[in-house]
Amino acid sequence: MKIAIGSDASGLELKRSVIQHLRDSGHEVLDHGYVPEEESTAEYSSVYARKVAQSILDGESERGVLICGTGIGISISANKVRGIRAAVCSEPFTARHTRENNGSQIIAFGAFVVGPDMGNAIVDAFLGATFKGETEQMYVERFQKIAAIEDEQYAG
Repeated sequence: MKIAIGSDASGLELKRSVIQHLRDSGHEVLDHGYVPEEESTAEYSSVYARKVAQSILDGESERGVLICGTGIGISISANKVRGIRAAVCSEPFTARHTRENNGSQIIAFGAFVVGPDMGNAIVDAFLGATFKGETEQMYVERFQKIAAIEDEQYAG
């Protein structure tokens, strides 16, 4: 699977660990995140959230992983991109659940909150889950109701 990943400076070391884990698991990784040699520390998590979200919308990647200090700011930024659903997950259960029940394309977590082993477990649960909307009508309808809120905001 092609996975887009991004982090701000706070998540850099955890991002490196997760990238290695993803590659070891056979995934192709597209790094859209902070690179100390290339960018200023003034870059905020919103920059990387947007890059990962756009990668998914463009079909360049199938799912995304975002890492900042807490996972909160970077996920809020990703959710501002129309058509994207990102969820903060600090353990595997919610990571699996957000994909299965809500069709989330991106998970986020914080380097100040989880360590490398938990980060890898979160990613594995998320990537191993299938959106129930692909097989169960109830979840298709739930997904459409969430999308309708977004559509209402753009209608006026």
